[in-house]
Amino acid sequence: MSETAPVPDVVNALRLQAGICRQLGSPLNGGLLERAAEDWLADGPVKPLLAPWSGLDLRGQFDAATPLRLIGSWHELALSGDDPATARAYAALDAEAIWAAVRAAMAERHDRLAAFMAHEPQTNEVRRSACLLGGFLEAAKATGLPLRCFEIAASAGLNLSWDRYRYRLNQADMGEAAWGDPAAEVEIDTDWQGGLPPLDARIEVAERAACDRRRTDLRDPARQRRLMAYVWADQADRLARLRAAIQLALANDVKVDEADAVDWVRARVAPKPGSLSVLYHSVFWQYMPPESRAALGALIAEIGARATPQAPFAWLRMEPPMPNPGMEVRLTLWPGGEDRLLAEVHPHGAQVRWLGG
Repeated sequence: MSETAPVPDVVNALRLQAGICRQLGSPLNGGLLERAAEDWLADGPVKPLLAPWSGLDLRGQFDAATPLRLIGSWHELALSGDDPATARAYAALDAEAIWAAVRAAMAERHDRLAAFMAHEPQTNEVRRSACLLGGFLEAAKATGLPLRCFEIAASAGLNLSWDRYRYRLNQADMGEAAWGDPAAEVEIDTDWQGGLPPLDARIEVAERAACDRRRTDLRDPARQRRLMAYVWADQADRLARLRAAIQLALANDVKVDEADAVDWVRARVAPKPGSLSVLYHSVFWQYMPPESRAALGALIAEIGARATPQAPFAWLRMEPPMPNPGMEVRLTLWPGGEDRLLAEVHPHGAQVRWLGG
């Protein structure tokens, strides 16, 4: 490129995502993405790998998650063991060795990496259950009824097991609070600011179901590996938590229906006497096409209008307050339709600033 040519948005996206990775606690991926940006400008092997997305503007790059596809493809190659040099470098978290290995792999294993990147990123961040926990507790406390839990965009359904986890809510000034079975196989810790949700609320999950347009079948080791590939390699606690949650889901035969969210909610979700029906999701709303978002919003309002005190309905979600930055947890409870902002949270669940109650 000439010195005066504008920097392409694909390169800007790599650089911006590098900064985001550093802010979210992954200096390893921050450094790798900065190298990838320079490699693109030098016509290195990263350039043909990113060619399918090179024409997108900056918003399009982030909508397509181009940088995350790239670092996910490298991590998956390491986890598979198919490229020993990449596997060794990632195991050692050696940034210099990782870059040397993945740069060689981009040239020698282009088709393998491109095939991985052709599919949109799919994650199942278990720690987000800590963000949703307060909403479930608030809804249960308000109604005193067993819960019917319906998750959309559930990926592998790991957050469908939210009540089977142990939570440690670390408060800087007040010590630690906890919720859940002390013997649980999955433990989630988060930095907690503000008051606490009603930890004494009685929780009984009478029913649980989930859907995803492209569900992840945990019985397939390759699909497990795809989930793990999108967890940043220098965040060992997240990887360990994900592995434990996968084993727990398999042990409990957690199932996710492969279905469109609007169609599935229309067919499956309705108020039921003697229980609280909860529809919930996390980091999903922004990725829906506008027409699907409008249809689902109207459907949720319609279900809420049918709720009664004996058959209430709740909508719990962890989503960015579009178009503003950040991440919020909100709860709407019917009858009545009162909408409450419960918390402001970290995208991966590392911090919760509790505002409700």
